[in-house]
Amino acid sequence: MAPAQYNGSSSPTAASALSPFDAVIFDLDGVVTDTAEIHELAWKELFESVLRDPRVHTPASQAPFSHSDYRRFVDGRPREDGVRVFLQSRGITIPEGHPCDPPGTWSVAGLGALKNEIFNQRLKNGRVRVFPGTVDLLKRLHAGRVPAILASSSRNARAVLGRARLLDKFDLIVDGQIAAALRLPGKPDPALFLEAARRIGVPAGRAAVIEDSVAGVRAARAGGFGLVVGIDRAEQRAELEAAGADIVLNDVSEFDIGLVLTQPWLLTYQGMDPAHEGHREALTTLGNGYMAVRGAAPESTSDGIHYPGTYMAGIYNRLTSNVHGQQSEDEHMVNVPNWLPVDLAVDPGRWWSTEGLRLCSEHRVLDMRRAVLSRRVVLATDDGRRLEVTQRRVVSAAQAHLAALETTLTARGWSGNVVMRVGLDAGITNSNIPADALLAHRHLRPVAFGTTADGIDLIEVETTSSHIRIGTAARVLGDETGADAVPATRVNRLLYREMVLDLQDGVPTAIGKVVAVVSSRDTAISSPLGGALTVLARAPAAFDQILAAHESAWLRRLAAFTLELDTDRQTQLILNLHIFHLLQTLTPHTSDLDAGVPARGLHGEGYRGHVFWDEPFVLPVLTSRLPAVARSLLDYRWRRLDMARHAARNAGLRGAMFPWQSGSDGREETPHWTFSPRLKDWAADYSSLQRHSGLAIAYNTWQYFQATGDRAWLMQRGADIIVDVARLFVSMAVHDLETDRFHITGVMGPDEYHTGYPDRPGQGVNDNAYTNVMAAWLCATALHLMRSVLPGHEQQELAARLEIGPEELDTWEHISHRMYVPFHGDGIISQFQGYGELEEFDWEHYRRTYGNIERLDLILEAEDDTPNRYMLAKQADALMLLYLLGEEQLTGFLGTLGYAIDSATLARTVDFYLARTAHGSTLSRMAHASVLAATDPERAWSTFREALDAGLDDTQGGTTRAGIHLGAMAGSIDTVQRSFAGLRMAQDELVFAPRLPTGLHRVSFTVRYRDQVLEVALDHERLTVTAAPGVAAPVRVRMGLDIVLLHTGQSHGFLIRPSA
Repeated sequence: MAPAQYNGSSSPTAASALSPFDAVIFDLDGVVTDTAEIHELAWKELFESVLRDPRVHTPASQAPFSHSDYRRFVDGRPREDGVRVFLQSRGITIPEGHPCDPPGTWSVAGLGALKNEIFNQRLKNGRVRVFPGTVDLLKRLHAGRVPAILASSSRNARAVLGRARLLDKFDLIVDGQIAAALRLPGKPDPALFLEAARRIGVPAGRAAVIEDSVAGVRAARAGGFGLVVGIDRAEQRAELEAAGADIVLNDVSEFDIGLVLTQPWLLTYQGMDPAHEGHREALTTLGNGYMAVRGAAPESTSDGIHYPGTYMAGIYNRLTSNVHGQQSEDEHMVNVPNWLPVDLAVDPGRWWSTEGLRLCSEHRVLDMRRAVLSRRVVLATDDGRRLEVTQRRVVSAAQAHLAALETTLTARGWSGNVVMRVGLDAGITNSNIPADALLAHRHLRPVAFGTTADGIDLIEVETTSSHIRIGTAARVLGDETGADAVPATRVNRLLYREMVLDLQDGVPTAIGKVVAVVSSRDTAISSPLGGALTVLARAPAAFDQILAAHESAWLRRLAAFTLELDTDRQTQLILNLHIFHLLQTLTPHTSDLDAGVPARGLHGEGYRGHVFWDEPFVLPVLTSRLPAVARSLLDYRWRRLDMARHAARNAGLRGAMFPWQSGSDGREETPHWTFSPRLKDWAADYSSLQRHSGLAIAYNTWQYFQATGDRAWLMQRGADIIVDVARLFVSMAVHDLETDRFHITGVMGPDEYHTGYPDRPGQGVNDNAYTNVMAAWLCATALHLMRSVLPGHEQQELAARLEIGPEELDTWEHISHRMYVPFHGDGIISQFQGYGELEEFDWEHYRRTYGNIERLDLILEAEDDTPNRYMLAKQADALMLLYLLGEEQLTGFLGTLGYAIDSATLARTVDFYLARTAHGSTLSRMAHASVLAATDPERAWSTFREALDAGLDDTQGGTTRAGIHLGAMAGSIDTVQRSFAGLRMAQDELVFAPRLPTGLHRVSFTVRYRDQVLEVALDHERLTVTAAPGVAAPVRVRMGLDIVLLHTGQSHGFLIRPSA
């Protein structure tokens, strides 16, 4: 069974934690209950009869009442205001009437009463749907003793809550009947919300408001409430933000009540929200490319809420489990020993970790400018003594193997002893993912525990099958503690020492802890423990010295990645967060390792720590800033080229077949079975049919060469990848002699939902457009490499080494001109052959029924249905062609293949797939935003903003607790430079085609191209490119027809002409 998860009341710690707000105020419809459809139908029935009434004579009255009318004029308002405002919008004026007017009277009051009558009748016949995320939040608020208030203009609020069995979940209800009795004006006037706050005795600034209507958000903002949360269930994010929402979410389940957005380089959390603790831990992870540690509290253990995790790049282990009655061998990135443990006791035996101290307040800050995680908590004993605890944590950017934690204790209002326990825990397992906890998950066996004569604690463990040894050495900093005189104690797999600290009232006492971690995969060591001891011996003796060296190295690293936007505060903060986590995962330290791009970073165990196809989203950012790191990630693939060749031979193919999921040695790591939380059972996994992973690797190889001009690496390694992946797809392609077209069958595209055709699931689809076009593009690239890029002697050497003959070159040329691409309808590029013949999907029904349908595959599985039947997609598939190649290159290449396609047809293709994509991957919206930027910057910006929220707000149903979405994070940076700034690294030139949306006023960033460091700054009128001083060769920069050869130290400005 899966480990227990938080259920709203199981955690005593959660119950004693404090929220940053003294109350949370909820609107009813669209926030708590989903009666919006009933309300809208009732209004529609009312207004259709009114608009047909002979007493109405205006031409505007002819248009029927629409959904847009409901959202704009009626939603969130008292019913009399709804009647009045809508009729005024149609130029209709009727008498106000009297509150006692019977239903149907030709007056505002009478029509309002009639609407209420219609609504109540429909309510009796229908059902009240409750939003589960809201119910969960109500439980958490109750556990934390935070008042929950309902403030609704509906006079039926109590009846609706009664039907929904939620009456007892609110501490106070202020409804439309109270508002009418007090004659409170309706929203957007804040009177109703202010009355609710007054009755509960909470100042508006200390309360949060959750609303889904524009009028309600305006009311909350006008009332001066501390936080205004907009719930976007009607694709009106921009309107809610314009109305004053501090944050906009898709569902209340995404609301982390302690998230505070103040400064663009600070991620702040106040209080404790157990449902989001795992999410917070992932987003406050610190790393340096060699290792990373989740932002778990040092006193915590894995308990269903917290999950301490430390991960090292490239360290995997295999275990065998029984899955679905079969033996399954699975490889996971290993959770290595936890070096964080610090616990406290004021009274003997009453440890903080076991609730011996009560948590009064908590404040966590991730300072992304310094890569430091800080924490301040106030604890209390049963007799009221207060202890202030502040902690600072770093994973050193200066020394790959070093990390440190400082804990400062201050007694408030008393003096006395505190016992501190500091330790190392080797008893951890891989249990971050509930489904993976069903598998064998103990990857480490203890090798050694010990203590040196000078007080250094040591642990060495070994992975059970890969036999990688990991040594951890820890030293307590500060001679005044007397820690080295205290013997260490071992209990099972925990090694710890206790210190008795004599605290004086108001006087801070700081205890530091520095740790070194080394593995047997590292170079230039005699042993892991010996290496760890050496690192520790050379480390500074004080926490502040470790911090200073770390900050200096971090700031140098961050400078190359700074991306400054003149836009709203939250967008800048999220982009900074994305840059930060990219640089916690992949850094110059990565260059010394044999490691790839883990899809979920080093932040958790999502996807088992495997390497997928995220490089096309990640490597452009690294190649243009840290090319050596990008090269090392490509080297990870090159070292596994022989394994890919072996996989191709086993499949009866030539060349190299890279796996969909990769780990330690490059074999296919995709599990045969995955656990479906909706089915609560294991389901077959066919995703290894995605052969396009090799295409992404070859594409990245070519892009790296374009950006760097690194001919030596291309000749020695890169060309091997390009040629052997091209050979794979040549051997997969079947030539139709009659049409002289090549076809590729039995694959899955990036979509992932379609494992086959309706009558042949799990067998792949034929002629996936993305796969076919990129395979043809790769053949053309391999041909170009051999005939044009490499000079004579290098071309001859490569041809001899890889046995490339004239016939093979001719085959590449043939395929690059005659690959088949499917189309349907009005010239739409088909995702695959037969896609246009599938059924249309009822998007409206499923959105209305399930709300969030990003995991549409699981929803359909639970209904005994399949995505294979429908024209839908998990994520960008055919549109990935535009993302990678851009419109100019794609249309040109399709022309080479014999398919004439213009911009209008491509635009129709984009619109077709945008309307049929569930966005079941965080990569999807980012790819769509990038594609849209070329033709519709405003729509691109809106899509981009939605994509940014995926990590911060955890819009994919709690997945961030298992790790960040590294591809989406890097993709957001790439979208700004690739799409909004329009930067592409083409053949021997840097090309710009800026398309800034109105919401983005100015952008500036730095890129590296062919050894030149270039500062780029643009607004809506001008693009300026400035080359740093140096000795590099000049580079060609082009925008439209304006071309300049830019030398080091020079600057050039391009005028941006308004789009027609």
